[in-house]
Amino acid sequence: MIIKKFQGKTENEAVETAKKELGKNIVIMNVRDVKKKGIFRFFRSDMVEVTVALEEENEKYYPAKKEEKIEPAIPSKAANQSSYNEMLKNRFFGAENLNEEKRESSLLEEKLDNLHTLLEQQLQRPESENVKEKEEEGEEIQSELEKFTKVLYNTMLDNEINEKHANQIIDEIEKNVKPNMPFDYALANIYQKMVLKFGKPATIVPPENGTKIIFFIGPTGVGKTTTIAKIASKYIVDEKKKVALFTADTYRIAAAEQLRTYANILEVPFRVVYTPEEIGNALKDFAGYDYIFVDTSGHSFQNEEQKANTSALLRSVDGLAEKEVFLVLSATTKYRDLIRIVDSYSQITDYKLIFTKLDETSAMGNLLNIKLYTGASLSYVTCGQNVPDDIEEFNPQKTVKVLLGGQK
Repeated sequence: MIIKKFQGKTENEAVETAKKELGKNIVIMNVRDVKKKGIFRFFRSDMVEVTVALEEENEKYYPAKKEEKIEPAIPSKAANQSSYNEMLKNRFFGAENLNEEKRESSLLEEKLDNLHTLLEQQLQRPESENVKEKEEEGEEIQSELEKFTKVLYNTMLDNEINEKHANQIIDEIEKNVKPNMPFDYALANIYQKMVLKFGKPATIVPPENGTKIIFFIGPTGVGKTTTIAKIASKYIVDEKKKVALFTADTYRIAAAEQLRTYANILEVPFRVVYTPEEIGNALKDFAGYDYIFVDTSGHSFQNEEQKANTSALLRSVDGLAEKEVFLVLSATTKYRDLIRIVDSYSQITDYKLIFTKLDETSAMGNLLNIKLYTGASLSYVTCGQNVPDDIEEFNPQKTVKVLLGGQK
């Protein structure tokens, strides 16, 4: 893993410099303003410094095929997970009484909050000093690193990261982190690898020519209609784009009326489409628009007729206009059910992922689980009902911090 700093007059300039030297696959670990020093500092512009990381070629992650059986790197303690986690945390942090237990349970979170500082300190320390410490304290650090890795592993399980994926992450760390390395290096390594697994958020791509149709698919009750209103309002208000709202959800009258209400508030056209052919015909009426957002009816993964109707709707604009498809999922849905849902939609289309209801769950592991299972890009996440505020682009750095025990 390569970790390096770059400076520029702006964050974009520093990032571009980093990309020119290290390539496009860098991960931004930290951004901070740098104040000029010296008596001439008032005549010099302040700079922006970015700390970036790059996974070296021989460390790249190759996801296992779905059918491969991966043996756990660390034995599962599912039968008594909570007490096992506390035991590991107490051993690692040395808890001796109830007052200390509260303080020590937050140390992992504190270490995550200070991850950028740890990285900078590691970069600034002379290599000879690191080598000397490793030689003098090798056995102690090895034991500390082993316990710390177990704490992180169980933290991932507490956040409902699937055991297979957690084992893959720990396996990679054990292969690439030497026993005598300090645990802050292991933490940085895990953080960076998980950020790389998520990848960059993939939001709506602007149309190259003409009108672009954006379909929102997903099961009933995940918040598709509200999500459409949030995204549409951003494009209408912030980007001054011409947007029309369609609904093909003719099964639920309430859903159509809800989207109609949002269209009235945003002062944009609204239309109900009853057949796939109607969308193709509507393109002529909205030829001057940038986007048409289409709400679809949710279907059960067991209902073949509804699946066929959704497939026909998505194919109705092929050759007529650019399109993108976003699969909307709830973060509160069980992993087993999410697998069935994504498998069902994968049979009819490619898609990007939107996760809703992050405010209604204390575990965000399913975001990583489904990303690794489907290979689809994450785009947006929502965390409430307020339109348009409770939505943001997916942030891999912030999400990984939470998955490793940091605060939301």
